[in-house]
Amino acid sequence: MKYDFLIENNLNNINFEELPNISPNYFFVPKDFSSQKEYDAFFKIDDLLNLNGVGICSKRDDTAVCFNKNELVKVLSDFKNLSESDLKILYKTEITESRDKKTSYAKENIIKFGVDEKYLQKLNYRPFDIRRTYFTNQSRGFLAYPVYALMQNLTKSNYGLIVSKKSRQLSLGYMFITNSIVDLHILDSAADSTYVFPLYIYTETNRQQTINQTNERTPNLNTEIVKQIADKFGLTFTNEKETTKNTFAPVDILDYIYAVLHSPTYREKYKEFLKIDFPRVPYPKDPATFWKLVKLGGELRHIHLLESPKVEKYITSYPVDGDSVITRRITKQDWEMTNPAQQLGRIWINDIQYFDRIPLVAWEFYIGGYQPAQKWLKDRRGRKLSFEDILHYQKIVVALAETDRLMKEIDKIEIE
Repeated sequence: MKYDFLIENNLNNINFEELPNISPNYFFVPKDFSSQKEYDAFFKIDDLLNLNGVGICSKRDDTAVCFNKNELVKVLSDFKNLSESDLKILYKTEITESRDKKTSYAKENIIKFGVDEKYLQKLNYRPFDIRRTYFTNQSRGFLAYPVYALMQNLTKSNYGLIVSKKSRQLSLGYMFITNSIVDLHILDSAADSTYVFPLYIYTETNRQQTINQTNERTPNLNTEIVKQIADKFGLTFTNEKETTKNTFAPVDILDYIYAVLHSPTYREKYKEFLKIDFPRVPYPKDPATFWKLVKLGGELRHIHLLESPKVEKYITSYPVDGDSVITRRITKQDWEMTNPAQQLGRIWINDIQYFDRIPLVAWEFYIGGYQPAQKWLKDRRGRKLSFEDILHYQKIVVALAETDRLMKEIDKIEIE
């Protein structure tokens, strides 16, 4: 086809399309930047939330990231008590040793700090997949990069906005929320561009390990941007949420942003910009719109953290007794449509057991590069689901269905 084209054409009759060479990206493909001017007037996420960075990188997920606390304690006990040579055989680490991942580093880290409860931290590993890891301020230890200066803020009462700097466009939803430390690849295993923005920064009283300390916290917010919102609407900003009339707090700003980022219209309109940098968010247009979006964003936040009572109103069932071991690969062939009229189906986890009445919209829903209803099960192939696991999975399905519903509600609001 290429040769035929070249034979039949010349430089004079080819209908070239001129591409504008616009800095700083200089794209060599056509892009729709017709909304550039209005988008540039929005505030940028990293201008509002100054402290940010990538999540932890263990370099040894197979041992450092455990499904529960008991499994983590067993790993830590082995690393503390067994010889280095025995550990390399037991955990098959010798062939994967590297500059930042050595069995000796992990062993020394655990001996130095001990197996203390305060270091056994919850890890937001993948969307809705909370695991456990050993978190101290030592780099090149049990974790290669704990990113301690940033992540320590999420070992205390806090929220963290998770966004991508560059969306790979497997979906338009490269954003999530956390209240615990976060893995580098929480939104996409193939990209290192997932960033975490803590809502509050905790002040350390000294340079020692302070995970268990409760220190004063300050909002991780640009005061100039906050002041613009406050002055525009005649509101008073407070560092903590109050019930006082005409006040707003950091969590309200977070919820507003979270709602906007889940607007299908916003995502589609500005998709070219979301591919190349941190999102920009429009300033609230008026108080009524602001508070509507705050409410919906707050609902999304509670649902994504599985804190909302709604996620316990299960819409699925797990009707057949068995050993609950996942033996299927969890592919399209393991999904069975059972009610086309209501778009419901079941996913088989082994030859006799399945989760039933899963909405197709929840089954196919993307968060970042993952489909959580599928990913969570795939990652547990060969494992036995506990009673808590079965309930947790059903909560995930509710959360995904509710996310779809809330996104439709957000889209009814004119955000600009």
